Amino acid sequence: MAKAIVVAENGGPEVLTYTDVPERAPGAGEVAVRSAAAGVNYIDVYHRTGLYPLPLPLVLGQEGAGTVTAVGDGVTGVAVGDRVAWTGVTGSYAEHVVVPASAAVPVPSGVDDETAAALLLQGLTAHFLVTSSYPVQEGDTVLVHAAAGGVGLLLVQLAKARGARVIGTVSTADKERQTRAAGADEVIRYTEEDFVARTRELTGGEGVAAVYDGVGATTFDGSLASLRRRGTLALFGAASGPVPPLDPQRLNKAGSVFLTRPNLGDHLATPEELRWRTGDLFAAVEKGTLTITIGERYPLAEARDAHTAIESRRTSGKLLLIP
Repeated sequence: MAKAIVVAENGGPEVLTYTDVPERAPGAGEVAVRSAAAGVNYIDVYHRTGLYPLPLPLVLGQEGAGTVTAVGDGVTGVAVGDRVAWTGVTGSYAEHVVVPASAAVPVPSGVDDETAAALLLQGLTAHFLVTSSYPVQEGDTVLVHAAAGGVGLLLVQLAKARGARVIGTVSTADKERQTRAAGADEVIRYTEEDFVARTRELTGGEGVAAVYDGVGATTFDGSLASLRRRGTLALFGAASGPVPPLDPQRLNKAGSVFLTRPNLGDHLATPEELRWRTGDLFAAVEKGTLTITIGERYPLAEARDAHTAIESRRTSGKLLLIP
């Protein structure tokens, strides 16, 4: 048996139960991993509440890192003792995780387990946003909401590395300092000023090439209003709630703008794409050009506290659970 966080019914953080679950042996094409750390992501909240429904009961969590303890039939390229990281594997809030070998990414020696666990889901999200949803070009100005959050801090760094001028929105002075330290050129405290008016002012009235919006309901209208003609709104989350149905004519009136609602799975369509994106991220970490900010570490047993913190929207950086 191994300890894990189980959800038997949808609800608030109180439905997260720290309990024993059987250790499953890896099947064909799978590896078993002793987890060193599991990442906490907002999609875990959606799974817990049922906004993104999954069959119950379930072991929560989508990503982590650790050491391979067993391999199933037909597995090549991964061996017992290897350090690996993964994302998109339900059941990651656990001491023992069975991972498809195709999803087990080798962790280079220059990256520690906690950094690897903190990087993949949010890092891959930030990577596809700046390379695929709207490929940032040298000289672009882009707007990043929740810029001091886990994805936000990575978006700021990756967009800057591609030559963008980055405007970030945050709620507090402390988060402004973190966002500027990550490389943001301008930071707007949305609690004190209208981010649309300020964005227009900072761009000489033109608007930004792209808005990366993981907040959703409370920012969506302002995000549309912040775009330049033919700009792109990449709506990749709904931390403040889902966006209501939209009349496409609004995109016309906003300046023939583009709206996309991307997800990570569609940007990891092949093993080659996964290796490309993770390779870029790990290389940047090893070179020191991408810094992973771990905001808090919680024992696995305290997953409820981690969920309460992430839902408060007062966190910054990545939250980890440590088995």
